[in-house]
Amino acid sequence: MKAFVNALVYVEGEGLKKTTVAFGERITEIGSNVGKAEEIALPENAIVLPGFIDEHIHGAGGSDAMDGTQAALKTIAETVAAEGTTTFLATTMTQSKENITRAMTAVKEYRAAAHEEGARLGGVHLEGPFIAAAHKGAQPLEYVAKPSVSVFDEYNEASGRAIRIVTLAPEEEGAEQLIAHLAASNIVPSIGHTGAKCADILRAMAAGAKNITHTYNAQSPLHHREIGTVGSALLYDGLNAELIADTIHVSVPAIQLLVKCKPNDKLTLITDAMRAKGLQDGVSELGGQTVIVKNGEARLEDGTLAGSVLRMNRAVGNLVEKAGVPLLQAVDYATINPARTLGIDGETGGIRVGKLADFAVLDDKFNVLYTIRDGRIVYRA
Repeated sequence: MKAFVNALVYVEGEGLKKTTVAFGERITEIGSNVGKAEEIALPENAIVLPGFIDEHIHGAGGSDAMDGTQAALKTIAETVAAEGTTTFLATTMTQSKENITRAMTAVKEYRAAAHEEGARLGGVHLEGPFIAAAHKGAQPLEYVAKPSVSVFDEYNEASGRAIRIVTLAPEEEGAEQLIAHLAASNIVPSIGHTGAKCADILRAMAAGAKNITHTYNAQSPLHHREIGTVGSALLYDGLNAELIADTIHVSVPAIQLLVKCKPNDKLTLITDAMRAKGLQDGVSELGGQTVIVKNGEARLEDGTLAGSVLRMNRAVGNLVEKAGVPLLQAVDYATINPARTLGIDGETGGIRVGKLADFAVLDDKFNVLYTIRDGRIVYRA
C-alpha cells in the first residue's frame, strides 16, 4: 500500500483539497484516517491529478502504432508516461489493408501480454482509411477507402475487438451504415477528415456519431451560409470535440472560441502526436512520408501539418497559461471527459475510492513529477 500524505489532490466531485490518498492497484482510502502505507513524498508545489487519457496519438519516442510491433507500442507507452498519461489509444492512419491489419494484430498481442511498463494501452483509434480524399491532411491519398462495415469488422477482429474510436467522413457512401454499426457495438464514431456539411453532420449524429476528430483540422470550415463541420462542432452539444492545444494546429483565439461554445464535459484534449515526440528536431516519418520537425512543428515536405510533438501536460498548461482556462476545467478535458467518451469513467479518469490508482503528479509549472498507473510508479522525474 502506498499513499500521498497531506497532499493537494483533485478529488472527484470535491475539487482541490489537502488530503491523504492511499492506494494499491486501486484507490482504497481518501481522508485523514488512512492506515499504514508507504508514503510518496511530494514537494510543496505538487498537485495530484488523475492520470491523463490520450484518445488520439499515433506515436512517440521514435515509434509509431503503424510499425505493427509490440516493441513500438511499448516505446510509445513508456514515452507518454513521462507526460502524465496513464491510458492511450494507439491511433492508426490511412494505409494499406495489410499494414493496418498488422498494426491491429500487434495491439492484440500487446494487450494479451499485459505489459506493465508505461501507460496502459486502452485500445485503438482507427483514423482512416474511411475518410474524404479532399480532406486527407497528412494521410496518404492512395489508401483512402469508402466506409465499409465488413472491412471494419476485419480490422476489429484482428485487434482482438480493441477498436474504441473510428474516424470517418460521414458524407462518403456507406458511412451512415458504418456509423450505426459502430454505435450499436459501443464504439465511438468520430467525424473527421471530412468535407461534411451541416446536414451530413445531423444525419451522422442521428446514426450515432458523437465525436469530432481534431476539431478545426482537416475538415470543412465555418461559413455563414454553411457552417460545415467546424460550425457543427461549435453548435451541437451532443458532439464531443477533440482539440490539439499546441497553439500550432489551432490558434489561441480558436481554442478560446471552442472552450466558450462547448459544454465543459464535451471537449477533450488530444496530442495527435507522431513518432518524433520526445526526440530532437530533424527528419522523421509518418505513413511512409517524410516529416520535418522544427521548433515544435511537424510538417510534410509540402508544409502540411503532420501530427504534433505535443505532450499532454503541456496541452493542459497551454490551456491554462495561454487560453485562460481554469486549471481543473483543463484537467477534466484530459481525464474524465475522454474517460466518459470511451465508457471507462467507472474505472479511471478521476480520483475516487474504488477507481484504478492512475495519477499524474505535476508541479506548479506543469512539469510531471510522477506518473502512477494501477498503483505502480511508471515514471519519476
